[in-house]
Amino acid sequence: MLKDSFGRVATDLRVSLTDKCNLRCTYCMPPEGLDWLPNAQLLTADEIVRLVTIGVERLGITEVRYTGGEPLLRRELVDIVARTAALRPKPQVSLTTNGIGLAKLAGALAEAGLDRVNVSLDTLDRETFKRLAHRDRFEDVVAGLEAADRAGLRPVKVNAVLMRGINDHEAVPLLRFCLERGYELRFIEQMPLDAQHGWNRADMVTADEILALLQAEVDLCADDLEERGSAPAERFLVDGGPARVGVIGSVTRPFCGACDRVRLTADGQIRNCLFAREESDLKAALRAGAGDEELAERWIAAVRGKRAGHGIDDPSFLQPSRPMSAIGG
Repeated sequence: MLKDSFGRVATDLRVSLTDKCNLRCTYCMPPEGLDWLPNAQLLTADEIVRLVTIGVERLGITEVRYTGGEPLLRRELVDIVARTAALRPKPQVSLTTNGIGLAKLAGALAEAGLDRVNVSLDTLDRETFKRLAHRDRFEDVVAGLEAADRAGLRPVKVNAVLMRGINDHEAVPLLRFCLERGYELRFIEQMPLDAQHGWNRADMVTADEILALLQAEVDLCADDLEERGSAPAERFLVDGGPARVGVIGSVTRPFCGACDRVRLTADGQIRNCLFAREESDLKAALRAGAGDEELAERWIAAVRGKRAGHGIDDPSFLQPSRPMSAIGG
């Protein structure tokens, strides 16, 4: 098992397929983009599948989430998903995406064995979308959501980040939009993972504020019937249910004590925490001819050193040098 010194067991693997993205969301990267990793530094499709296979067959991984950057930009995505879904025991296979291009690929991904998707959508206003993402692609994201639902990639989850003075007035409209379509909405606190290192806690819309915005117009009560476990979202019944909304308070309501996630970056580094400043290189060992047992042992050692929490509230906290687009969500 991938067990750390605090007794937590990692069963949820987040795999970044690329650091590239076709949006430039202000809370992630500058308008001009970043210096992308050279292709030679990225894991190949075969290398990705080999490491995922080790995770599933040897180390107890039960869920594999493909992320980026933007994973839909990876040409071999459908093949990677199919090979992952063919593993035994079969892991749950999901995808976090900005939705651009999902309208074309949703059917093929479902046929390949993808179980569900998380799609980022922070606003229902086209002009606000352009302001946030520096791209005019709002309609493509909406089309991607619709295609995912038609393809049966359910529950279709929508991730939204509220920013003070920009889209925080859209909390309830976003919720109504998702409820009307059967999507599950998750509000996520803005985290210190931007490439510009411009995150300011005072500018962040907190989980408490998000709940207050929602409760001004809808009734919320904690979903006591479902065990939260390691799930990052606190879930609430809307107007008595059965519809739900989730709030992920990564900063102000950390859930580190129950974390079961581990991350593999697009260039083959194991990260035992989203906010870790240390990484363990599996790619170098893999390309040097290491066997599956050695790679598994390196992975186990990397997770064993996981810290108790992300430490954002600690005065000594330092933001990771890599931004979210280079880590994988």
